[in-house]
Amino acid sequence: MSWIKRMGLLLVAGLLAVTPLLAGAAAPKSPAKQPPVPLLWKVSGGQGSELYLLGSFHLLKADDYPLSADVDRAFAGAQRLLFELSPEEMNSPQLAAQMMQAALRRDGRQLKDDLDPATWQQLEAWGAANNMPVDRLAGLEPWFVGLTISIAQMTRQGLDPKSGLDRHLMDRAAQANKPAVGLESASSQITMLDSMSIDEQRQLLREALEQVDKGDEQSRQLHDAWRRGDDVMLWRDMAAQMKREYPGLYQRINVDRNNAWLPSLQQWLQPGRGNTLVVVGALHLLGSDGVVEKLRAQGYKVERICSACKR
Repeated sequence: MSWIKRMGLLLVAGLLAVTPLLAGAAAPKSPAKQPPVPLLWKVSGGQGSELYLLGSFHLLKADDYPLSADVDRAFAGAQRLLFELSPEEMNSPQLAAQMMQAALRRDGRQLKDDLDPATWQQLEAWGAANNMPVDRLAGLEPWFVGLTISIAQMTRQGLDPKSGLDRHLMDRAAQANKPAVGLESASSQITMLDSMSIDEQRQLLREALEQVDKGDEQSRQLHDAWRRGDDVMLWRDMAAQMKREYPGLYQRINVDRNNAWLPSLQQWLQPGRGNTLVVVGALHLLGSDGVVEKLRAQGYKVERICSACKR
């Protein structure tokens, strides 16, 4: 699976700022399903302070709701919620404009100058099929074009950013008057993307175009694994593969951010802080580089909360 699908669905919430630029509607609601099995862990701190770590999927379908009773209980007991980005930034109309400004070329070159002939031909074919003349993309950097293509494909599949777990719980927090803040800023996420090397950007765009030809099976597999709460499969087939194939990107996108969040998370585990629900892309919680194991390594008691897993 292309690393951009892993990142867009599970790692970087701010990527969804590109979706207002895309045409396309979500698929109609399917018959009701069982609630998704949550990727949910409880971290016990001092004198009753607890963190609940919930692995998000940034684009979901309407029939991924309602959530499990485990998540509902964690939400009800939380005094506050933490997200990758604050609700104010996530819902700001300026976020898409910020990302577009970062993607604008200022080096005097055109998109075509960065691409080999085969990739350019694929891009022209994609543009013709999607009513997107490539001259409208000429002044943009490859990373942004690759994101646009990948997220457009996923939204056509019915995965909708408006239904993503982050936005859903942000809305619930607002309705319940629960404070909600971000672990990082939108500008830091955008800078992380915009600082990709040109080789990484070319690879991103090539993979996005290749995935259009291959169809939606890989996105379905990822979504199904998240619905099953299959942390083993998500780590083995998604995160570990990304770590092997793109170690530099994996370090910046996953590990460095996890490490940056730890001090803030530990503050909420101090005595007397009450309960906090943390909602971040699922891959941030998995494997030896994930927040779950990093907090366990600090001596905290960590346990998975999964009623469905005990059946």
